Amino acid sequence: MPGFADADLEPEPLDPEQIVRGEPLVTGKVLWESPDGRQIRGIWQITPGVVTDTEANELFVVVSGRATIEVEGGSVLNVGPGDACVLREGDRTQWTVHETLRKAYHISL
Repeated sequence: MPGFADADLEPEPLDPEQIVRGEPLVTGKVLWESPDGRQIRGIWQITPGVVTDTEANELFVVVSGRATIEVEGGSVLNVGPGDACVLREGDRTQWTVHETLRKAYHISL
């Protein structure tokens, strides 16, 4: 995936209520959006810490870093470079980021 590993990203502040532990920072960049705004592709990064989220329909591939993603009432996913993952709209998750994680994603709204 040329360019994903070193792309410049922009700050995407977290809602303080999402932060469980640490001081994680999130950055990202939308690379493409469909004309109707229902499909989005981009790069997203988070530094170590623990955060919660409510997911969209998303397919992502980890470019670098490592995390454990706990899906409420479901799976525990340990992800690292090269791993692909699908999250469903409405999934409530807790992300424990062990090493700064960068992912390339596609979201369907």
